Amino acid sequence: MKLQRKNRLRALSLGAVAVSGALALTACGSDDTGSDKASDSSSSSSSASASSIACDDAKGQLLSDGSSAQKNAIDAWVAEFSKACQVQINYKAGGSGAGITSFNQGQLAFAGSDSALKPEEITASKKVCTGGQGIDLPMVGGPIAVGYNLEGVDTLVLDAPTLAKIFDGKITNWNDAAIKKLNPDAKLPDLKIQAYHRSDESGTTDNFTKYLKSATPENWKYEGGKAWQAKGGQAAAQSSGVAAGVKQTNGAIGYFELSYVADGMKAVSIDTGASAPVAPSSDAASKAIADAKVVGTGQDLALELNYATKAEGAYPVVLVTYEIVCDKGNKADSLPATKAFLNYIASEDGQGKLAGLGYAPIPADIISKVRTTISGLS
Repeated sequence: MKLQRKNRLRALSLGAVAVSGALALTACGSDDTGSDKASDSSSSSSSASASSIACDDAKGQLLSDGSSAQKNAIDAWVAEFSKACQVQINYKAGGSGAGITSFNQGQLAFAGSDSALKPEEITASKKVCTGGQGIDLPMVGGPIAVGYNLEGVDTLVLDAPTLAKIFDGKITNWNDAAIKKLNPDAKLPDLKIQAYHRSDESGTTDNFTKYLKSATPENWKYEGGKAWQAKGGQAAAQSSGVAAGVKQTNGAIGYFELSYVADGMKAVSIDTGASAPVAPSSDAASKAIADAKVVGTGQDLALELNYATKAEGAYPVVLVTYEIVCDKGNKADSLPATKAFLNYIASEDGQGKLAGLGYAPIPADIISKVRTTISGLS
């Protein structure tokens, strides 16, 4: 397993794209390979990062749960943070829905979610955030890759209408005319499409279906949300389960974070209507996330993403993972450790450390607001 994990990391590192401009670098990743990647990615800059981590009064344990999209990010951050501070952090990565539910039951110091809190979830959070409420802190950005496993097809282009029809069971065979039109040079087999989706409530599902709904509303009629609503297809738990299903099945396709694209899988390039199809990468996702607007109120920094972008080189299927925490009313025994950890992962060192995992940065002006908000948590 370790060899396989390290090979996976090498493949990701070779495919990662350096991000420039006024953006801080971030990353996120998988459920089941975080420990090896965390140690590998941390080794090159551990002394510099550790020296910049302010532990203050941080101690004890932090329990957290939520987005599986950011699991590799959390693992890498925890590995570095734990070298400097005597804090044990347990992040379960049970999915965004599970994280929010547990947070609003008062079980977690913070939660991770690939979707911002809904109004009813904010209302529920006031019961555990004494005198305050749960807020969204955008911390990790990245492309949602559409991974496929199709023997003999090394490159594949799809557009929003075709993707919607595939995942809605309207296109069922790989040699369908719509796929042929987008891939005239590919040798598409006469083979049934096996479309995989999440079985658990997931912010990745929420963002993927928001893309379909925004880019091709005539072909995606579902309301959307964390729970998968289309009929048919194959269901699997968490991003790791979807990725495993695709990797093991010739003719399969599924959606998950870019870091899950590994040996046996390739990623679809999206025809957005720009001059050329766009493959998922940190840089391409950054171009889409740069258009995000803060729509949260008060200390909440929820973002609105432009899923229907046609900007040149912008990959439209993106997500932002939020750390959800109380603005006021955090538990006194866990607040110092929570603030110390969040301060580190929002710092330049914390954000820049994970560029090699294939995730996109949070824009500099937004991450600056995140740092200010963290300092005021009480």
